[in-house]
Amino acid sequence: MSVEMVEVPVKAAAPVRSAGILQQNRVFLDFFWDVAKPDQEVRLKAIEDLIQYLKTNDKADELEYTLKRLVDGLAHTRETARPGFSLALGQVLSSFEDVSLQSILNRIKDKHNLQTVKKKLVRNAAFGNLFGVLAVQQSGRLAKEPQVVLGCVQLLQSLNQHRQHVKDLPSKTMMDILTEIPEEVFEEVLLGLQTDLASAFRTPEQLQLLLVALQRFPQTLKPQKLKKLLGSSTIINTDNIPKVLKMAAHSVKKERTLPPVVLDLLKLLKEDSFQLFWNKAIVEGMLEEQPDPLSDYLSFRLLGSCLPFLSLNQLREVLSGEVMLHYGEHVVSAQRPDRFKLAPEMDTYVSDFLQGCEEADKQLVVMVAFSSLTNQGFPVVPPVWRVVQHLRPVALQDFVDWLKNMFLQPQLDKLLDFSTRKQKDNREVREQKEGPVSRLRKWIVARLSSIIDNHQVKKQESLIMDVARFVFFHAFFSTKKASAGIAETGGKLSVPLDERTRAALANSFFGLLMTLHHRPLPEDSVKGTVVQQKRALGVTADGTMWIYHLVQYAQILLSQPKCVESRQPFSPEQRQAWDSMLESVASLKKKTKKGQTAESGAFQQLFLLVGMHLFKAPDELLGIMKDLQSCMDKAHEKKAKKKKKKPAAQQEEEEPEWVEVMVDILLSLLSQPSRHIRQVCKTVFSSICPHVTAAALTAILDVLDPEEEEDSALVVVDDDNKKLKEEDEDQDEEMEDDKSDMSDDSDEDEDDEAMEEEEEEEEEEEEEEHEEVDQSFRLELMKVLQQKKALATEEDASSDDDMDDEAMMELDKSLAALFSEQKKKTQAKKDEKSKLQKEKMLVRDFKIKVLDLVEVFVARQAGSPLVLSLVEPLLSIIDRGMSSGSNQQEQDFLRKTADIFRNQLCRSKVYCRAADDRQEELHELLNKLMTKSQKLSDSSVCLYYFSASLYVLKVLRGAPAAESKEEQTPNRPAASDSSFMGNVDVDRVSTIFREALSSFMTRRKSPLTAQMFTDLFSRFPVLCVNLLDTTVQHITSGVRQHQQGQACVLVLRAMQSREVQLLLSGARWTELCVKVTSQLVACLEQVVPTENKMVKERVVKTLELCQFLVKHIHQQKLSVDLEPLQTVLHSLTTVITFKKTGKLEDTYWAVMKHFGVMKPKTEKTKPDKEADEQPVGKKKKGFLPETKKRKKRNKPVLEAAAADSSTSSDKPAAAAAAAGKGQAKKKKNKRPADGTASSQPNPAKKSKMQAESKKNKKKKKPKQKKEGGV
Repeated sequence: MSVEMVEVPVKAAAPVRSAGILQQNRVFLDFFWDVAKPDQEVRLKAIEDLIQYLKTNDKADELEYTLKRLVDGLAHTRETARPGFSLALGQVLSSFEDVSLQSILNRIKDKHNLQTVKKKLVRNAAFGNLFGVLAVQQSGRLAKEPQVVLGCVQLLQSLNQHRQHVKDLPSKTMMDILTEIPEEVFEEVLLGLQTDLASAFRTPEQLQLLLVALQRFPQTLKPQKLKKLLGSSTIINTDNIPKVLKMAAHSVKKERTLPPVVLDLLKLLKEDSFQLFWNKAIVEGMLEEQPDPLSDYLSFRLLGSCLPFLSLNQLREVLSGEVMLHYGEHVVSAQRPDRFKLAPEMDTYVSDFLQGCEEADKQLVVMVAFSSLTNQGFPVVPPVWRVVQHLRPVALQDFVDWLKNMFLQPQLDKLLDFSTRKQKDNREVREQKEGPVSRLRKWIVARLSSIIDNHQVKKQESLIMDVARFVFFHAFFSTKKASAGIAETGGKLSVPLDERTRAALANSFFGLLMTLHHRPLPEDSVKGTVVQQKRALGVTADGTMWIYHLVQYAQILLSQPKCVESRQPFSPEQRQAWDSMLESVASLKKKTKKGQTAESGAFQQLFLLVGMHLFKAPDELLGIMKDLQSCMDKAHEKKAKKKKKKPAAQQEEEEPEWVEVMVDILLSLLSQPSRHIRQVCKTVFSSICPHVTAAALTAILDVLDPEEEEDSALVVVDDDNKKLKEEDEDQDEEMEDDKSDMSDDSDEDEDDEAMEEEEEEEEEEEEEEHEEVDQSFRLELMKVLQQKKALATEEDASSDDDMDDEAMMELDKSLAALFSEQKKKTQAKKDEKSKLQKEKMLVRDFKIKVLDLVEVFVARQAGSPLVLSLVEPLLSIIDRGMSSGSNQQEQDFLRKTADIFRNQLCRSKVYCRAADDRQEELHELLNKLMTKSQKLSDSSVCLYYFSASLYVLKVLRGAPAAESKEEQTPNRPAASDSSFMGNVDVDRVSTIFREALSSFMTRRKSPLTAQMFTDLFSRFPVLCVNLLDTTVQHITSGVRQHQQGQACVLVLRAMQSREVQLLLSGARWTELCVKVTSQLVACLEQVVPTENKMVKERVVKTLELCQFLVKHIHQQKLSVDLEPLQTVLHSLTTVITFKKTGKLEDTYWAVMKHFGVMKPKTEKTKPDKEADEQPVGKKKKGFLPETKKRKKRNKPVLEAAAADSSTSSDKPAAAAAAAGKGQAKKKKNKRPADGTASSQPNPAKKSKMQAESKKNKKKKKPKQKKEGGV
């Protein structure tokens, strides 16, 4: 006690006086804790309060402590705390000007000295210096102390050595400091910076310091001053170029990054100096003298970064030089997936330049330059280059004109074309392929189409129509002579178009039609319209469809045969169909002027689209055009008849045949490989959905019928196999082919293709080997050999005479003819097999398109009675699809069918509510579906059948009365709503589902699941009440433990339902509780001692039901005897071994809690001590004593006796020896060092018998251990 009294005053006298003051003021210390917090609001409030506190108290010791704490916090380990301390220090220095900045800078250098700090704290110290300089800068007092500016700059320059930590922050801070100080201060600092400025070409940081100073203070650093510092009045000249290259080579290393000093250098360069720098430093210095990938990447980054700083002439020079050629070669050679690609970075550079550039001339130069960089005629930039969206309207129009002129008259000499090394080696192979003109034209077509496809590109309607006319004209027409009314005839083709280019033009045109079909009106033209109206698509500003303008343009071309020649002229019959199409569209437009309808617009779209497709496939679409015309005539006739007042019965007898014809036309059009036609067919069908009849819907379902697959193939496949292409007809496919060609030439893809072809040939040969030998071919071969007497027999087997040469020649000819014929037969079989596979793919693709019509009908006519006829066909498709192959196309077809059936048909909120006259039919359908579902083998298919049954049941029930009247309150739902079943024959339906439930409970392998009946119970409480008795019975009579457990789950879900409780209120509910209780008692009595997982799961389900039942009976105070149940539950613990925790144990004790029996609490301390003592005793008895006895046999008697006495009398010591097993072994190894070592023989002189005896002793150890443990 006295010692403590002496030490207290010593501890109090040790610190300085300020600590005593600080200990009395915790508020002051809390400021520093808040400054380090990550919340910005808290930090700012703490800094403000700290400054206010210091000004109010005005104590020197507190200010000194503040500066010390803030300087220390600059290198805080938490990154979020450093900015707070830096800001606080800057504000303190700004508020207390009597504190010298030089002293604070010295304190920062001393505290965070990078030379003396530990290696693991170098990063924190570097940031401490950086944030310290930032604090000095934020004080706003640098202009008053010039020497501090010099110290800050020098400190920041020293931080550049730790670039891996601070990145380019020191350079940016240095630029900010030089930007803030006035010119007079810089002149004073210049003397201290002369050494750094004179050595500007040593490091990029020193050069950047000079460049920033030149930009900020041009009057101070005049050419005369520069000549004294650098030896020349300009930075870039012939003498300094080698210094710049040497500096770049040493500084950049292998980081692949562009130093920021380069951009500052480019800003100061003039025309002459820039040309010298670019040619000498970049082209000659980096590309030619240092030919390595690193130099190339730096050059490419410099090219992209310098675009905003260059003039128009400089852009033309840079973008047509060696750097661009090297960049093109890099793009082509880097197409392999394992190579570094710089093209995305270049796209970002160009996009940023175009977005920030206001001059259309510069934008056009950049776009033309990158489009002119070609690899054997094909530009290296993709045709879908999204940087075009930043072009100004004038630049965009000029770029489109350049593309059109280059298409008409390709000037290959003006392109920056190159060839890779591999292409130069394979020049002869390349000459046999597509020429550069054709490759360039196909890219231009795709480029023009992508400009229209990109909705982010700001373009006028005149530009869109100009591009569409250009593509359409050159796809299907050619010029005879120029015409003033047709602008496209003014341009002459220097090289005629080949068929592949025309095909690409045609595909691009129909892709443009689809884009224009979905093109919305520009925002400025919609400002005056009503907001609630739906935004129009596919029309121009005047409301006319885009395709109608193009049809009018096509009519102009057809009407001037002297100036324009069609590539595939119309026959008289085709021309008549074209003219009739125009008349029909004109009549539709006249009728729509009175009142615009979606139906008329859809029919116009269909007529115009079929008319435009006449240019592509006139023979195939001629019949469709005639049928479409007759269909429209019949539709108009029917509407005219409906206007006359006729009896309703007579109107019902008349059948709208035009709808069936229209459906057939749409099915025929869907066989065309066009996404646009597919979209238009969906639009047209949605407009005629209200008029669709049962016969028309049957026509659609017949196509989807799996049994009619062979017949439907005739609709899709023609004799010439012209429709083997995919539905995607836009230009991307062609451009992908060209890209693949370019990549094949650049790398080793040609070798890969050759290897693939060889592998395919080997596979075919293996297949031929594994094929069974044709018996007819074997007989023919035997005949030929017998005729030529080349087949050995028993008589001439021993003959050594050979055939003469003439006989051998005849035999070879006969065999060659036979094998040639057999090869033709084999190839014919293979061709037939591949043809059947292609036809099957086309049929499946056609069916996927037809599903669009079904989807539209279900969405638009969900309340129609015809929807019920879709149930069985869709289920048959799903059933067959589940058992078919796993082809991706078949999976897509199956997935789409299942989505339509479940999500859009069965789960639709709109359903047929006019089924009064079809009650018997729907009941039969329900019975059929449930019978079929029980016979299935796949549970996933059964789920769709059960969902269909619930859908039919919902249609039969109809809408409850509560839906048409006011809604019931949620607290008191009406019982009449729960009991409403509409047109449902409850007894009949209950029998159907009762049989299904019994099948589920009594069959071992049933496709039905408990979740299906749970859905049934939740949706139809009346059926749930009728099926409850059957479900309760199966709690004990289920075929397996699983079914019994599921029966408990169903009963639990049913009894938890509020609707079921309302329907069974009163005595019926009490009776149900009694039945369930007796079944639970019987079920629990059947439990036998086992560790079977299924048995335990059933017990868990049973206990869950018990928990709800007992709790409910107690709450409602029902007169139910629970004694038997309690007795069985008490005995359950003797049957099943419970663990400490688990679902079974927790549920059991939750049930027993309602009977007043609580779970016994286990004492943790006593069992743990006993458990600890038992293993220790075993180790002591069976491990330590026996081993020690054997090891000490050769020792003196006294030593062994002492060991025995110690082990028998001192138990804790023995236990400690047993625990310290590793230490005992070490002591055993060291024992021979005692006096006993001399009495033991040398190990090297031991005999073989002694070694064997030791082995025998070791083998006996386990037995001795076991005996000791007992």
